[in-house]
Amino acid sequence: MMIEKHISALLYRYQCVIVPGFGAFLTETRSASIDTDTNTFYPPKKLISFNANLKNNDGLLANHIALQEKISYNEAVSDIEKIVKLWLDELQNGERLILKNIGDLAYNSESSLVFYPNTPVNYLTDSFGLGSFTSPVITREVLKAEVEELEEEVPVMFTPERRKNYSFLKYAAVFITALFAGSAGFKVYYDNKINKETRLAEQHVQEQVNQEIQTATFFLDPMPAVKLTVKEETEEKLYYHIVANAFRSEANAEKALQQLRAKGFKARKLDKNKYGLYPVIYGSYPTYESAHENLSKIRKETNKEAWLLVKDL
Repeated sequence: MMIEKHISALLYRYQCVIVPGFGAFLTETRSASIDTDTNTFYPPKKLISFNANLKNNDGLLANHIALQEKISYNEAVSDIEKIVKLWLDELQNGERLILKNIGDLAYNSESSLVFYPNTPVNYLTDSFGLGSFTSPVITREVLKAEVEELEEEVPVMFTPERRKNYSFLKYAAVFITALFAGSAGFKVYYDNKINKETRLAEQHVQEQVNQEIQTATFFLDPMPAVKLTVKEETEEKLYYHIVANAFRSEANAEKALQQLRAKGFKARKLDKNKYGLYPVIYGSYPTYESAHENLSKIRKETNKEAWLLVKDL
């Protein structure tokens, strides 16, 4: 059984599809875009990414396979385990794992699992029926240049006269600009005057209140002591971490850490994980939204292979 088709079917409806014991495929919606080099317009779509740390079985994939293949849930879980074992064997042998309509997976030179998205289908249901198209270049400037060249060649006398008649527009524009500038200056002066008078009035009222407080006599009945309990503020938990890379050599991890800190990131080096790797992270965030926003920015500007780690460190 090939479970790629079941993963693809779930990516249309869910943001995260976990393959137990292997990893999770995540989706991110990208708005419509245009390639200015080719004048090609692209509709909104879902971008696919992979997180090797989300491996716990949430039941979504197994339940879907059980319903579609008409088998029990336990049989579906067993089939997934067999396929995951085959996938891991291929990757350990240095082969490239190709998942149809999803992407490719392979280990890089640093022994990190890298995902290369390859999604010829658009998993965003809101864009159903929309496709990319190329628009011809608008030749407005070219036609304008041709008209000006023609005017220079043909001795038509009314063209400069017509243009000269509209010279008063320049003076009108200057007058309007000066009028707006004067209005803006008067408004600033008026606002400053009002603020100054308001501050003087507030100071006067405050002085009167202070005098009343100084001359007042207070009679307070004995009150029982009240014990107040102040709840200590707890540090905000940071469960979401953007991983730059993971290294087998701790020296390489330390070098990468210093480079990220030199670029202004609040980077950290994590302890060796069960795979014998030292992960280096750009930073940690308290919410998924803030982490996801920074992950998109880092992928766009710095490292397209960065990925999100969800863990209580």
